[in-house]
Amino acid sequence: MHRYLCGQTDNCMNMEIVSIEKKTFEMMVAAFGALSEKVAALRRKSDTGRMERWLTGEEVCGQLRISPRTLQTLRDRRLIGYSQINRRFYYKPEEVKRLIPLVGTLYPHGR
Repeated sequence: MHRYLCGQTDNCMNMEIVSIEKKTFEMMVAAFGALSEKVAALRRKSDTGRMERWLTGEEVCGQLRISPRTLQTLRDRRLIGYSQINRRFYYKPEEVKRLIPLVGTLYPHGR
């Protein structure tokens, strides 16, 4: 690593020149390219509105007409898929729609 300092005092900047192997540089460029493609794909998905809106537990309970405890039982029995962020659970709308006909047979007396 080489350090060069400019001769002017008012516009002086510190510049480092780092030498790396060509193969390492090419791998870095490829990795940045792949990352750029992933970001672009996510942006396109977001722009077209296809990003899913996940439902909260309260919304799921309301749609399925079940109690929070029943929802927890569905999670515990792995009958509904979910994602957890910190202490909150989120559910895909497809999971809730899939369970609508089943909830009446699993829990015939409602809550």
